[in-house]
Amino acid sequence: MPDETRPPGRPLAVDFTADSASTDIPGFLAKPSGAPVYHGFRLLNDVVVDGFVLGVITDFEADQATEGDAFVVAPDNSRAGLVWAVSNDQQFTEVCPLERDRWGVWGVSFPFEMTSRENARLNLEAILPRLRPKWEQWRRAYGGAE
Repeated sequence: MPDETRPPGRPLAVDFTADSASTDIPGFLAKPSGAPVYHGFRLLNDVVVDGFVLGVITDFEADQATEGDAFVVAPDNSRAGLVWAVSNDQQFTEVCPLERDRWGVWGVSFPFEMTSRENARLNLEAILPRLRPKWEQWRRAYGGAE
């Protein structure tokens, strides 16, 4: 029987310190002008691989998750979305193409359970060889190269 005291879905990793365009709602719902995609969701500043930082939308630390949503912030502060699932089968598929404001959304498999920040770092490390070329492609297409 479902727990009716708990809202449906997975808990969100909201950054309640993020600026908001409204005094009544959090920043992820009222993104200020000029804010990057995924603004208002939590960055894991201790989950870094080669300058790429993992951000989380699905709060795997609040509730165990075998799938969810996240994002990656590149060294130039550009971003890409991730739709992830824990799996031994290597998967990397385009969910949304490159756009001016993000370098796509990618369906990825994580080889390690999302039970700790160390595992999150290992998962980022595992997908980065396939993710980095997408960032580099975006930089060439949209002039992000320095």
